[in-house]
Amino acid sequence: EAARNDNGKAAHSEWRNYDDFNEYFWSPTCFDLGWPLKRDSSFLLKPKKRKRTGKSTFVEHRTFLHLYRSFHRLWIFLVIMFQLLAIIAFRHGDIDLDTFKIVLSIGPTYTIMTFTENCLDVLLMFGAYSTARGMAISRLVIRFFWSGLSSAVVIYLYLKLLEERNDRNSNSLYFRIYILVLGVYAALRLSLALLLKLRACHALSEMSDQSFFQFFKWIYQERYYVGRGLYEKLSDYCRYVLFWVVILACKFVFAYFLQIRPLVSPTNIIVRLPTLKYSWHDLISKNNNNALAIASLWAPVVAIRSIEMLHKRFESFPEAFVKNLVSSETKRMPFNRQSPQASQDMNKTYAALFSPFWNEIIKSLREEDYISNREMDLLCMPSNTGSLRLVQWPLFLLSSKILLAIDLAVDCRDTQADLWNRICRDEYMAYAVQECYYSTEKVLLSLVDGEGRLWVERIFREINNSILEGSLFMTLKLVKLQLVVSRFTALAGLLIRNETPELAKGAAKAFFELYVVTHDLLSENLREELDTWNIVARARNEGRLFSRIEWPKDPEI
Repeated sequence: EAARNDNGKAAHSEWRNYDDFNEYFWSPTCFDLGWPLKRDSSFLLKPKKRKRTGKSTFVEHRTFLHLYRSFHRLWIFLVIMFQLLAIIAFRHGDIDLDTFKIVLSIGPTYTIMTFTENCLDVLLMFGAYSTARGMAISRLVIRFFWSGLSSAVVIYLYLKLLEERNDRNSNSLYFRIYILVLGVYAALRLSLALLLKLRACHALSEMSDQSFFQFFKWIYQERYYVGRGLYEKLSDYCRYVLFWVVILACKFVFAYFLQIRPLVSPTNIIVRLPTLKYSWHDLISKNNNNALAIASLWAPVVAIRSIEMLHKRFESFPEAFVKNLVSSETKRMPFNRQSPQASQDMNKTYAALFSPFWNEIIKSLREEDYISNREMDLLCMPSNTGSLRLVQWPLFLLSSKILLAIDLAVDCRDTQADLWNRICRDEYMAYAVQECYYSTEKVLLSLVDGEGRLWVERIFREINNSILEGSLFMTLKLVKLQLVVSRFTALAGLLIRNETPELAKGAAKAFFELYVVTHDLLSENLREELDTWNIVARARNEGRLFSRIEWPKDPEI
């Protein structure tokens, strides 16, 4: 089974993991194996081609739909609150019977989103139906049909309510029925929640043997053996609820007064605009009250933050983490915070304290099989405890930045300052360039000694001096930079493997090729100086230059 895992790439439904073996161990069918184990047992045999492995009661399908399924209560709550606040804002804060009828539209919203969650339960259970317990499947099917039926009833009643709202001579029959249905449903949900969350109520529910009552309790929450008697103290539970009430109240007050209500007037203006002729072919907003323009206006309020937002905010995570979650004893800074170097060191310290916390989150995602090994490598953050003074960020922030920076350098016809300003427009590109430069220097110095080390030190000393003097373009021919990078990449590709005599010879050859192309990167004056450098020239002529490579052993490298 471990081999069929394909190093984490195989689908969860194609192999059995710890959960499946654990479920099988506690099931009565485990006794069918006998002792000694029956070699011909179907459980021990490799499944036939195109047939799924026997799973327990759960099959994980890698899909972004889990973002909704796993957090459906939060999604439903946020959508309903946004709908409620938007209705109140567009009604200018007037709470009357007509506004109340519009607010009741949260009923269909809730039932539709609940039905969507139950549909995902049925869909994402595919692959475990043949081995799942009958009670688990029954509960799944009952919840699916119940949510579908309730959605249809609630939507029908609300549509009838809207018809009554437009009819001034109506007796509000459907309004009363709708209120009754929602009230009964809300009371039932609240009662079940109290019975399952509060210890005293839960004790009463355990003593009840009424099948009708136990049925609804089972539908609301499946029975579990492990941890079924563990409940928070009432005081702890109340404090927990109060905490989130305060947090969410602040959030929604902010959203209403600073995000939603200010957009009401612009939205009404856009809706009332006459038919507009757009400069591009419009398939959505034409004859539809400029719907696309309205969607663009409201998108920043309702849209989830994108990966670009994560990129922009990630730089502030370490400092915020240390200042708010790390004890004062741990985060003491012994240096002067006024100097630029101290500020850089402080950021490095923040990153060193933050990286273990962040990496634990990423490892947990990998253990739960939400991400692959490659994705884990891209998301993990270096420890930032080494000698490199720069903050080292996760690779997903820096990926492809070096290639873009090389293109900028090759195409640049201006000054060094102009090139650096262009690179710094993307802060992570600047981080990537600096980390790549200093890491390259550290790697090359660790590989060679003697004349080779002297040559590496001289090259980087000349480059550093030219950077300080603003004469980098006079020292280097940046059009040759891509060739140098390709040779260094080839050398690094050998060094990441375990050392062998053949690889050692290949690394020595790759280093010498890097030396040759670096020679072309330098300006003519610097090239002549290095060519006439006796100690390096003698080693090159005798074949000793870069003939022996020390394989990197520093964990930081």
